[in-house]
Amino acid sequence: MPALYGKSYSKDELCQRVGSVDQVAGVRKIELAEGNERGVEAFDFRTGGGLDFSVLAGRGMDIGAVTYRSYPLAWLSPTGVPAASYFEPEGLGWLRGFHGGLVATCGLTYAGAPGPDGDEELGLHGRVSNIPAKNLCHGASWHDDNYVMYAQGDVRESIVFGPNVVMTRRVSAILGHPMLHVQDVVENQGFTPQEHMLVYHCNFGFPLMDANTELIAPSAEVRGQKEFAQETLDSHASFDEPKEVDERVYYHRLKAGEDGNTMVAVINRELGAGIGVGLTFNVNMLPNLAQWKMPAQGTYVMGLEPANCLVEGRAAERERGTLQVLQPGESRTYDLTFNIYEGPEALDQLANGISGLG
Repeated sequence: MPALYGKSYSKDELCQRVGSVDQVAGVRKIELAEGNERGVEAFDFRTGGGLDFSVLAGRGMDIGAVTYRSYPLAWLSPTGVPAASYFEPEGLGWLRGFHGGLVATCGLTYAGAPGPDGDEELGLHGRVSNIPAKNLCHGASWHDDNYVMYAQGDVRESIVFGPNVVMTRRVSAILGHPMLHVQDVVENQGFTPQEHMLVYHCNFGFPLMDANTELIAPSAEVRGQKEFAQETLDSHASFDEPKEVDERVYYHRLKAGEDGNTMVAVINRELGAGIGVGLTFNVNMLPNLAQWKMPAQGTYVMGLEPANCLVEGRAAERERGTLQVLQPGESRTYDLTFNIYEGPEALDQLANGISGLG
């Protein structure tokens, strides 16, 4: 039953009060129209629960800008959302179109640092975020007293004599609920085994991220990717004012429930009544969490990155013996859920729930 403006309504009670549910919530398709963003298709969601967000169909079905009760939650980069035709796959060229957003997807056949893997020279973080989705559809319908909104599209990474991998992404939300759900089904539609790397680059920014922000994670182990990150391990979960600083990456091994589900959270108790974002995923499918801490001027962001790999590139994954492979016809399903928590009591419950995992 949706909760709107401090009250709960059944389907009939709500429908008696509006000409269309679009009056309070909905999803619609749009197209960006200026500069290098021209032609990027997107879906705008209004949940009626304070949460509004965009799904960038023209950019791999990434999740772009997100607000909760007008508070921005995601970091947005200065590049904007360039159309896929501007993608530069070589080396660090991916960064020229890194829009930030709540989810920038990395993969599907390689991700992480650029560099050679056998005869291939691979760029940063893969191609999927720069491939427009096809077979787009969106809609909304009642399921008992829940009004469910969704957008869906297929993103295909393919080349003749090479990979043919398809990610079908469905993003959904429920009227009156401050949450969104991402479900990906990744299938190898080719006829040979295919390397498979997938990183969900979730980017949190101001004002959710500020000097009083805290990261809460059920970490059984945390280590720095490089020496200078290891040296700052004690402060990985706290934040400072923006300053000149180098990025650092930490790897977390997370505790989880018996079903494999785990949760991490970004909390700012001084933002409004106190706001937190909880991110739930399953460690059986996404066993790694990379934390990208970048509190610099202009690039004031923290990335939380559930992944089926580390972020050092495909050759490093192959050398470790941890490189994932999809067999011909094989598919895997990945789920991410973002929930918004507001107020001291809700934030305490969130923190206590995370500390009780494992």
